[in-house]
Amino acid sequence: MFIIDLKQCEEFIAGDNSVLRELLHPDKADLKLGYSLAHAVIKPGITSLPHKLDASEVYYILQGEGLMHIDDAEAKIFPGQAVYIPPKAKQFIQNTGETDLIFLCIVDPAWRVEYEEIL
Repeated sequence: MFIIDLKQCEEFIAGDNSVLRELLHPDKADLKLGYSLAHAVIKPGITSLPHKLDASEVYYILQGEGLMHIDDAEAKIFPGQAVYIPPKAKQFIQNTGETDLIFLCIVDPAWRVEYEEIL
């Protein structure tokens, strides 16, 4: 059995400028996973940097509100919503609220630094 608490995960600034804590990754504790799962935070008034991933990604919004940008489309996002981001799509997210925008990031196949291009 593998259980991890968010507080046990090291916080770092991702390439897109979001604050991440990686919860699950196949390289972590020799887990048999094909995907990775991270907890992300964007502070009020902040926008992540435009970037592309070679992998598909899903954001699941936990708290806050914002604008999701995928290629030439944009949409308001709120807690309880899941956003699918296709591989190689230009993406960034903007916190338009007054509290932290908190969401989960699921990347399949698992995120690797070489899979990400900051634009």
